[in-house]
Amino acid sequence: MSVWAKVFLILGGCGMLLAVMMGAFGAHALKKTLAPDLMAIYETAVNYHFYHALGLLAVGLLMSHVPPTALLRGSGILMIVGLLLFSGSLYALALSGIRWLGAITPLGGTSFLLAWLLWVIAVVRAG
Repeated sequence: MSVWAKVFLILGGCGMLLAVMMGAFGAHALKKTLAPDLMAIYETAVNYHFYHALGLLAVGLLMSHVPPTALLRGSGILMIVGLLLFSGSLYALALSGIRWLGAITPLGGTSFLLAWLLWVIAVVRAG
């Protein structure tokens, strides 16, 4: 297994662990304290956190079966950036109520889009 495959598998597993923790925190500690609109934002952060932690696992698993290309490495890195910017900004917005944090979210969404595009190109090129 390549170093990069291992890195993305570890980060994906850690991301899943954190997503479960954040989801449980929201369901048990925040459900009665956050306003419904902020709870919806928090839940969106958790959902995308889960999806892209799974995406990191997909990158790591794919790298275990095909050569670890720059496209796959870029895909994994962009997923990490997306997690930090997209889910991170939404978590911060939901917990603080500071609305301008939502301006960061589209940068994370763009990172997610580019990550999946690179993933698809890498799969197509892998034959």
